[in-house]
Amino acid sequence: MPSLTLDAYITQHTTPEEEALRWLVRQTYLQTIHPRMLSGLVQGRFLTMVSAMLAPKHILEVGTFTGYSALCLAKGLAPDGILHTIECNDELEALIRQAFAKAGRTDQIVLHIGNAVTLIPQMDETFDLVFIDGDKREYTAYYEAAMPKLRSGGFIVADNVLWDGKVLEDPFPQDAQTQGIAAFNAHIHADPRVENVLLPLRDGVMVVRKL
Repeated sequence: MPSLTLDAYITQHTTPEEEALRWLVRQTYLQTIHPRMLSGLVQGRFLTMVSAMLAPKHILEVGTFTGYSALCLAKGLAPDGILHTIECNDELEALIRQAFAKAGRTDQIVLHIGNAVTLIPQMDETFDLVFIDGDKREYTAYYEAAMPKLRSGGFIVADNVLWDGKVLEDPFPQDAQTQGIAAFNAHIHADPRVENVLLPLRDGVMVVRKL
């Protein structure tokens, strides 16, 4: 009998998804071109754990995709908490709203369709937790837009910060996505307003705490 892969072992020892998330995974694979953009079980559980530890009243998410990560983050909200999530692709709106309804989270999640760099400054909220998983070329812009809205002691979590290992390639890739991620990582690490740790979870997760 073949031995388990490390990923399979990790999955077997992580609390499984609820039915609403399993449904969303199936629909994402059926209805979208890039279903691997889903956060997935392990990262989703990580986001739920972070949110549950903070019990945030206000969460901001940049990059909804089909809503998997938003549902995971919403599980840790304070009883009267609200999650604002921003998605630029309006073609995903119907599936996102269906997923939120199926999970019973429509009262806790506010979906915004549009450009996050434009929308975030218009929000009249102070956030406890921010999750960034949008256009990799705009990560630093999202970060700077969110920082004035993040409370002192609040957290930013950013996905894909290893970008499939491309941040280590030599010669360095010239595509805008890799350059955007590398610039973001450098920007965070040099920012005196925060402390940070880069975790090798999935495609790399940067956890940032505002001082």
